[in-house]
Amino acid sequence: MPVLWLFTDARRLPDPRAAVARLPPGLCGVVLRHDGTPGRRALGQDLARICRRRRLTLVVAGDTRLALALGAGIHLRAGRWPDAVRPRARPVVRTSSAHDGTELRRAEQAGADLVFLSPVFATDSHPGAMALGVTRWSQLARSRRDHVAALGGIRGDTCRRLPLRSCSAIGGIECFS
Repeated sequence: MPVLWLFTDARRLPDPRAAVARLPPGLCGVVLRHDGTPGRRALGQDLARICRRRRLTLVVAGDTRLALALGAGIHLRAGRWPDAVRPRARPVVRTSSAHDGTELRRAEQAGADLVFLSPVFATDSHPGAMALGVTRWSQLARSRRDHVAALGGIRGDTCRRLPLRSCSAIGGIECFS
């Protein structure tokens, strides 16, 4: 499982192709969000090609059918499968978001391989949202057996404050662009 994850964001990183192409080969993952953006499928196809060439893991947020079409994994939101009827074939890699203990448990029950627990710190993605902070994030992360990633306000200075024993990976937008 990659330890560094780039989250696409239609507002803050409108065209993530160049940022994905600069990620270190074999070490990173990409979460394709760009929800409701015209051309999301075409963007996904481009990112899937880049990811295959650079040995990066690609997961698609909220669309199992697109994930399967791209040969990508799925990113669940709050541990919920996006489709009313789950397809028989399931993406191999499953990640999820979680913002509290309930969502963390739901993600685990849904079979998420890695859960992005957020926001750890204040973030531009959700201005005004209450950050968990390092102490609360650590408590929640330790309540899961393993594979919890930090997301939200991740930068060089904040990354150093994360507990190494509880943090399996980090995700961000602008820290990779």
